[in-house]
Amino acid sequence: MNRKNVILWTLYDFANSISTIVFFLYFSQWLVIDHGVSDFAYNMLFTIGSILLLMTAPVLGSIADKTYREQKYLNRITVFTFIFFVLTALTTLFFTGSVLLAAFFFLISNYLYQFSFVFYNALLEKIAPPEKCGTISGIGQAANWIGQIVGLVVTIPLASGAIYLFGAPGRAQTFLPASIIFFFLSLPMLLWFKLPKRETPITDITTISYAQEYKSQWRQFKDLIKEPNMRYFLLSYFFFNDAILTASNNFPIYLEKVFAVTDSTKSLLLIGILVTSAVGALVSGWASDRIGTKTSLMIILGSWAIIFPLMGLTNSFAFFVVLAILMGFFFGATWTVTRTAMVALCPKDKLNFGFSFYTIAERISTLIGPLTWGLITMLLANTGSMRYRVAIIAMGGFAAIGSVILSKAKIRETTK
Repeated sequence: MNRKNVILWTLYDFANSISTIVFFLYFSQWLVIDHGVSDFAYNMLFTIGSILLLMTAPVLGSIADKTYREQKYLNRITVFTFIFFVLTALTTLFFTGSVLLAAFFFLISNYLYQFSFVFYNALLEKIAPPEKCGTISGIGQAANWIGQIVGLVVTIPLASGAIYLFGAPGRAQTFLPASIIFFFLSLPMLLWFKLPKRETPITDITTISYAQEYKSQWRQFKDLIKEPNMRYFLLSYFFFNDAILTASNNFPIYLEKVFAVTDSTKSLLLIGILVTSAVGALVSGWASDRIGTKTSLMIILGSWAIIFPLMGLTNSFAFFVVLAILMGFFFGATWTVTRTAMVALCPKDKLNFGFSFYTIAERISTLIGPLTWGLITMLLANTGSMRYRVAIIAMGGFAAIGSVILSKAKIRETTK
């Protein structure tokens, strides 16, 4: 195991999470609360991004498997992600009336950010031996959550007005610093990460036909899911991740509409969630290497199916905070263990292609989840904050469906 590669891989996850949490927390509110964009329209940004991912990720993932170019693709996508984050930030700072333009730049930056994980996640198999895959995955995921804590701590003074840089005040102040920090901390991975030598011959990129790659995508996907365990896992992942991502994307709005909390309180609560997320990532990675990936994942999904309805039913903000902190633990655990499961299930010569559908299953779930959330909040508009409670309870149903489907899958275990 190359410790240098593990450190660089972990640092990259730390870096991109800084910008992600800032845009997640403040851009949603900049659009919906500050500029009156509907919840439905905001959620459709993620739906459009999912469609773009479906059209591009499998093709480039397949080519990367053949040409061993995943690191080059990751580097280029990271640079473009930074560019579009900066464009989003500059628009909110200096062209505050250009809401549609800011939304477009955010859509592209979020799409590119998700795209980068096709190649980033596939690198796990190359840096971690099978018996430590869960542990290394947990370390990377813990770095992600710690990065989000750093992102919040750095930008709280900017969002609150305690520190003012330039341009429009308020939430718009946070985006540019977060983007710059993200890129600066990503550079070590881009410059010094080295893939191990490939044993099988590498296909010359000049011999690749993009048209043929597009035509073969459906056949390759059918081959991938021909194995029933992979099919059950991806379908399960679609449903439970649907619930988790949709609730996550709408969490700041939920806090505002249901409990009317301030931005400072939201940030402090999110820091608490992120701390337990880091703990959840480390504990679940260690546990999955010892009690098994599937057992760990079944426990996690059962917990989500209980937590979401409880959050929607409680009127006590104190109890909601307890649930939110507990939710953080399972945030950290979910992506740690699912990434490990994907490495165990996917053929090693198709990891980038496989992780493209892992990422797409994650993002296509945002076709259904945001649509469900958006329709509930729109159809129950006359019920006030109750519509948000109904929406989050519905997410518990998706988690339960995912749990039932996953119970049918068998995952190859390499436990200690």
